[in-house]
Amino acid sequence: MHHITHRVGIHAPLAQVEQALTTIDGLAGWWTRDTQGQTGVGESITFTFRGHGGGEMGRFVMKVLPPTATQQVRWSVQAGPPEWVGTEVSFALSQQDGQTVLLFAHRDWREQVEFMAHCSMKWATFLLSLRALVEQGRGQPAPEDLKIDNWN
Repeated sequence: MHHITHRVGIHAPLAQVEQALTTIDGLAGWWTRDTQGQTGVGESITFTFRGHGGGEMGRFVMKVLPPTATQQVRWSVQAGPPEWVGTEVSFALSQQDGQTVLLFAHRDWREQVEFMAHCSMKWATFLLSLRALVEQGRGQPAPEDLKIDNWN
């Protein structure tokens, strides 16, 4: 299995970062504006990505998993691109040197394909969007996200 991992420091209290990861408004503020569902354990969140014209470009359904001792937020991908289905997304938060350190992982890709490279770069841009939301009050969620290649 293959994994995407990223680490980013955020100059904000851990609780504020956690809120951006565990509420519909928070998620819509940094990942995609079209975020719907419930964020409780066992419930599902649907993330729909649209182009500037409003057309759907992609949709992901995540089942919220229980937190672990090291990961505050965990999702299992229930629907989306075939490469994503069955993978797990997690966010681990800790306080270090006056900032919240976020360790992100998107685990259990079956193959290390070109789409995985695209997704790794997109996750990085969205994690910076999360940091901007928490630190500055405004993220860059889809469809206003940073475009990195011809796939978005």
